[in-house]
Amino acid sequence: MARNIQSLERAAAMLRLLAGGERRLGLSDIASSLGLAKGTAHGILRTLQHEGFVEQDDTSGRYQLGAELLRLGTTYLDVHELRARALVWTDDLARSSGESVYLGVLHQQGVLIVHHVFRPDDSRQVLEIGAMQPLHSTALGKVLSAYDPVAHSEALEADRKPFTDRTVCEPADFEHLLDLTRARGYAADVEETWEGVASVAAPIHDRRRMPVGAVGITGAVERLCRGGELRPDLIAAVRDCARAVSRDLGAQRF
Repeated sequence: MARNIQSLERAAAMLRLLAGGERRLGLSDIASSLGLAKGTAHGILRTLQHEGFVEQDDTSGRYQLGAELLRLGTTYLDVHELRARALVWTDDLARSSGESVYLGVLHQQGVLIVHHVFRPDDSRQVLEIGAMQPLHSTALGKVLSAYDPVAHSEALEADRKPFTDRTVCEPADFEHLLDLTRARGYAADVEETWEGVASVAAPIHDRRRMPVGAVGITGAVERLCRGGELRPDLIAAVRDCARAVSRDLGAQRF
């Protein structure tokens, strides 16, 4: 019988530890939890950090899962499965909101539209499956940037050009928007990408609570907004849809 490689077992245990419980852990916490000497634990952490599987906070010195591990994790979920799980819920969202519904995933420093439900009226519309949207200005893009570390890095590294006079481009202001998105559980785009157009989007997670996409509605400002603010009922509908798809993907507490 083949013997297990102890260093790999310890690295796997370390990643599982960081994936559960507190968001960040110190070296002493990790070593004591796994019954390892600090030197041994530090050596494994340093290797994982070099490979991008673990990140260390510059201020506190604590460790957390790295963007590379999350990026690999999201590839586990096939986009076709995500779309299949979302079909019923996105159809319901289009009917209840009266607006177009979009399902997007991170792709090549942007948002790839993988599913599009037409607005349920008789207006002429163009199918946008396969279209790309920017990360920094759209509601879908801001949701992915807020919850997916890889999308976050790509949004900061990209050329955040202004599409309208409302587009947020400065790094500090953009980070504030992402903090607000995480605090509220949804992202807004009110004429930041297209004049006269507003959007709201929420994150979709899988069973490991990893962000795998975003769902949102887009329409005319006069329909989606009231008194200059997005309508609360539409925000709630989008969030409910995202939770429903997440539950279908096995996510808990959604």
